[in-house]
Amino acid sequence: MTDPSLQRTARVAGVLYLVVIVCAGFAEGYIRTGLIVPGDAAATADNIASAEGLYRVGFASDLVAFLCDVAISVLLYVLLRPVSKTLSLLAAAFRLIAHPAIASVNLLNHIMALLLVREGSDVTGLAAEQVAALATLFVEAHAIGYLIGGAFFGVHLLFLGYLVYRAGYLPQWLGILLMLAAVGYLVESFGTFLVPRYEAVYVWVVAVPAAVAEVSLALWLTVKGARTDRRTDMRQPVA
Repeated sequence: MTDPSLQRTARVAGVLYLVVIVCAGFAEGYIRTGLIVPGDAAATADNIASAEGLYRVGFASDLVAFLCDVAISVLLYVLLRPVSKTLSLLAAAFRLIAHPAIASVNLLNHIMALLLVREGSDVTGLAAEQVAALATLFVEAHAIGYLIGGAFFGVHLLFLGYLVYRAGYLPQWLGILLMLAAVGYLVESFGTFLVPRYEAVYVWVVAVPAAVAEVSLALWLTVKGARTDRRTDMRQPVA
C-alpha cells in the first residue's frame, strides 16, 4: 500500500466514524433517552406516539450509522492489515457482526414499539395498558439487543486497540484507549446480564472510555490520517 492510499483510507475511515458517532449518539443519547421513561410503560408509549416523527428519525439515524459501519470495517481492515492480516480480519468480522448484523436486525424492536402504539387497541384488540406494556417490552428488547451487539463490539475494539498499538503509523496511546473502551463494553454487556443491579454503574463504565477512545480515533484519522513518516518504525508484522 502506498503512503497516499494509506492516508486516504485513514481519512475516509475517520470521516465515516464521525458520522457513526453523531448518528448513533443522536439516536440513543437524545431520542431514545428523551422518550423512554424507565418503569413507566404508559408514559413511554405516550411519548413515542406523540413524537412519531422524531422516533422515526432515530431509526433512520441508527440505520445510517450501521451502513457506514460496513465501510468502516473494511477500511480499518485495509489500514491495519500490514500489522496482522489475521487479527485485522478478526477485528473486521466482530465489528460487522456487532453493528451491521446484530444492531441492524435489532432495529426491528425499535420500530415495533412505534407500530404498536400507533395502531393501538383498534388493531391489536388489547387494552391501552396492555398495548403500552407490549410496546415497552419491545423497547426493552431493543436495549438487550444493544448489549448483545456491545459484547461483539468490545471484542472488536480489543483487536483494534492492539493493532493500533503495534502499527507504528498510529499513536500507541490510541491503542491503549481503545483497549480500555473494549473492557468497558464487555463489562457492561456481561455485567448487566449477570449482575443487573449495577446497571447504572455499567453505563458509566462504558460511556466515558468509549467516548474518549472512539472520538479520539475518529478525529485522529480524519485530521492526521496515518503517520506515514513514521511507518518505518512499525514493529515486525504478526500473522
